[in-house]
Amino acid sequence: MIIIAGTLEFQDSHARDEATKQSRTLQLATREEEAGCCAYSFAPDPCVPTRIQVYELWSDEDSLSAHFKHPNYVAMRDLLRSSGLVGSETRKYRINLAEPVYDENHLPRADFFTANPLD
Repeated sequence: MIIIAGTLEFQDSHARDEATKQSRTLQLATREEEAGCCAYSFAPDPCVPTRIQVYELWSDEDSLSAHFKHPNYVAMRDLLRSSGLVGSETRKYRINLAEPVYDENHLPRADFFTANPLD
């Protein structure tokens, strides 16, 4: 699994809100049309009025590579660049273990307690 997480900064809150609104169709298309896309969300940050929080979850490198060549990606990139984007910081993370946050007693756990690899 691969997580992409980051932030996009816009010139003002109106530009951010318009980019969010205009990208809805592309976000939905990516989720529904692209193999290996488990999550794809570009959402307004509730604490910073000029920021979008980025969260993507991909099943593998091949899916992510195909996404970078897909018309949805190209259209999203072009939309964001033309919408008052002034900065961005995104990173990708390769994930090999996933567990619930809460144990069987509904208590949050910071440790990895089930050791179920994602292979």
